[in-house]
Amino acid sequence: MIIKDREIPRIILKLQALLRRFPMHHHKIQILVDELNRRTAGHKGEEALDYPLSLLNPEKYLIFHGLRLQIGNHFFQIDTLVISKNFILLIEVKNLAGTIYFDPVFSQLIQIKDEQKQAYPDPQIQLLRQVEQLKKWLKHHGFSSISIFSLVVVSNDKTIIKTSPENHNLNSSVIHRHLLPTHIKTFEKSTQSEVYDHKEIKKLVRLLKKKHVEAEHSILERFNISPSEIKKGVFCEVCTHSPLVRKHGSWFCTNCKAKNLNGHVQALMDYCLLIKPLITNEEARKFLNIESRYVTKRLLKSLNLPTTGTKKSTTYDLTQLTKQNVPTNSNKKPATTK
Repeated sequence: MIIKDREIPRIILKLQALLRRFPMHHHKIQILVDELNRRTAGHKGEEALDYPLSLLNPEKYLIFHGLRLQIGNHFFQIDTLVISKNFILLIEVKNLAGTIYFDPVFSQLIQIKDEQKQAYPDPQIQLLRQVEQLKKWLKHHGFSSISIFSLVVVSNDKTIIKTSPENHNLNSSVIHRHLLPTHIKTFEKSTQSEVYDHKEIKKLVRLLKKKHVEAEHSILERFNISPSEIKKGVFCEVCTHSPLVRKHGSWFCTNCKAKNLNGHVQALMDYCLLIKPLITNEEARKFLNIESRYVTKRLLKSLNLPTTGTKKSTTYDLTQLTKQNVPTNSNKKPATTK
């Protein structure tokens, strides 16, 4: 049973919003495009696990996707967590094409594709760290000690996995996705006695859901971009022209003459993702390119957003807007530049 669904990572939504509102001639465009492509490929790799995970007995296994927990002053994130009464499994997903070579001497993963080599940290090391952190987290919250396994799952079936001859045990910790159900059955056989009863499982599920913390970092600070470089206004969904003009209760494109009733929703989502989650009437007017504070107030109130303050000091919380709505072009293929 899936307890926490897989969501589009917030970093992807932020990168999409940034590319929508960033000058295409800017020297950082290719850096942003490459980052978005990398993040999108990683997310698609995680989605590729949906089928093998669906083969598991939903009454025996509970699944969490994208779980982020805190232990002490540090956070650790798990791609996929599988919980049973007998054991827990941590899964780190890698979506790398070509050939990947696990170097046990220098603890690195080397991808070889199109005669190019790219080195990455060994995900096995990362998983071992996550296992230790989860053990501490469980002990801190009073749960019994339980067997915790970990697997690096390569989501691309065509990827060739290699290592040195002395690293012959790699196939027990790094697998292709279609082998996942088989390895879970092996874990079942090696841990036949139940550690957690039904009551403790319910308590663990409840606590994991409560303690999950969404990562929230400024995308502008990450890439050293000033808010003044972000394009303001409502964009046309037909021709991408901006800014649209507010006219007779809708947004009007002076370029292609298209009309849009709810163009401000996407713009406010972008504001939340790029600038900050809270917005005042004045800030909304400037960002949406509206002169009337009364029109702006009506648009904001129509979204039924949580508010604080009264009258001119009213602040609207846009957070739920980005969780309820996926950007309209989120399914488009990431752009590339020459």
